[in-house]
Amino acid sequence: MSTATMTSKGQITIPKDVREELGLKPGARVMFVRLADGRYELLARTGAVTELAGLLHDPEAETMSPEQMDDAVAASVVERGARGLPGR
Repeated sequence: MSTATMTSKGQITIPKDVREELGLKPGARVMFVRLADGRYELLARTGAVTELAGLLHDPEAETMSPEQMDDAVAASVVERGARGLPGR
């Protein structure tokens, strides 16, 4: 199990083994998602939602902005965490 210590400025260095497993590179963004039981899950945001364009297509679906897609993805992650399902 990897551990980290928070600095007085609130900064934490993610251990190398965790960064490698999550595929995090310098400049990568992460999300902290609060689960229903009060715990938090750290999720790598390694790509933009716009990179998923065309992956799933439903001609009947309402068009969503990239911001609305980000919100929908985040809500799905929270739901998965609440049900105990993997977030990836």
